Amino acid sequence: MTAAPAPVEPADRTGRGPQAGPPLLAPVLALTGLTIAYVVLNRATPHPDATGLEVLRYAAGHRTTAELGALLLLGAAVPMALIAAVLYRRLRALGITAPGSAITLAGGVLAAAALMLSAMSGWAGARLTDGAGPDLARALADLAFFAGGPAYSAMFALLLAGVAVPGLLAGLLPRPLAWAGLVLAAVGMLALLGLVVDGFQYLLPVLRFGGLAWLVWAAVKLPRTRHGLGRAGAR
Repeated sequence: MTAAPAPVEPADRTGRGPQAGPPLLAPVLALTGLTIAYVVLNRATPHPDATGLEVLRYAAGHRTTAELGALLLLGAAVPMALIAAVLYRRLRALGITAPGSAITLAGGVLAAAALMLSAMSGWAGARLTDGAGPDLARALADLAFFAGGPAYSAMFALLLAGVAVPGLLAGLLPRPLAWAGLVLAAVGMLALLGLVVDGFQYLLPVLRFGGLAWLVWAAVKLPRTRHGLGRAGAR
């Protein structure tokens, strides 16, 4: 995938150049805060290997906590979608017309959708009554884990790769930052194996929190206009 910068988009009739979009750091910090709050609040959530009865008992005893967790996940989907849109616009303004910008947008939108699905499943599971069967409780918990774990990680990895590749090839980011993004993207894809091999599930938090740290770093280093390209490559 070539990522050489294309010519700068021409100014519109008002004389303005291509717009890079709003600041990137604000939605990145919002996503980071909501993610940390969710993990802290739901640290006692039953693991994927818990029985349906254990999940049902947890839902009955921690309904408010589970509902708040679902709210935080749903809230996190909003800045994730904003990040995807801002990054897409930023890359286009920087002259990237290769697939990287579109991959970033698709990955971010799908990651936001995965968070929404996980939130909806978690909220539905939290509202199960004592009369609900353990099989239903386990199925909802599995769906919440699948969407918010492996599926989210894979889509988040696409977003990271979509920024890191042109960041490396076109000099938009410092090389160590770009390579770190590619490594994290690979980790996110490997985390998919956690669906069939339990040992790979430890990669999920690595990608989740490592990716957030990377996004914060990238939000600071990614130039808003092509005038900052030389400085970005040198940092």
